[in-house]
Amino acid sequence: MDQPILIDHPLVQHKLSLLRRKSTETHVFRNTLTELGTLVAYEMTRDLPVVRRRIETPMSTTWGSTFETKNLVLVAVLRAGSAMVEGMLRVLPSARVGHIGLYREPTTLVPVEYYCKLPDQMERRLAFVVAPVLATGNSAVAALERVKHAGAFSVKFACVVAAQQGVDNLRAHHPEVPVYAAAVDPELDAQGYILPGLGDAGDRMFGTR
Repeated sequence: MDQPILIDHPLVQHKLSLLRRKSTETHVFRNTLTELGTLVAYEMTRDLPVVRRRIETPMSTTWGSTFETKNLVLVAVLRAGSAMVEGMLRVLPSARVGHIGLYREPTTLVPVEYYCKLPDQMERRLAFVVAPVLATGNSAVAALERVKHAGAFSVKFACVVAAQQGVDNLRAHHPEVPVYAAAVDPELDAQGYILPGLGDAGDRMFGTR
């Protein structure tokens, strides 16, 4: 699959517009990013296998569908991926959570890892790796390598906004990983930020710039 799975639902696109808007305040940005995490989780779980079970209602019995989330791990690429994971946990409360801390060296744009903590028994787990933006793609590529090296049997990646360059980079290194995004923007600036993008998600989420 060469292009991301585009999440074009009107509610998702509305919230994306709030994130893009320069005037959006820090707390609104953070809350909206969390809400988008919930909506993205809905799309990422669409193809998970379900088990049909007989259930009892207050009135009678019927068949219901369930799926197992205990073997699901949500991996936040720090900093800003944590807000999306918080939203995902609202609908996937039994999922485990991992964190990978990466920062982008400002001159080379090469990702530098400063933290990694993943659950045990990753070989049994489906991993959702989550970051708000996919810009150069270098950090996403590094995070996916970490998760795959830990043994996850299946991996998906989700962001809110991707640059085409980042999509191409991720595809070159991890062609089998499905990518979910609310938008794909055309280019990057000289500092590696997406245009038009939404700015530095971490700074806007925490009010650090």
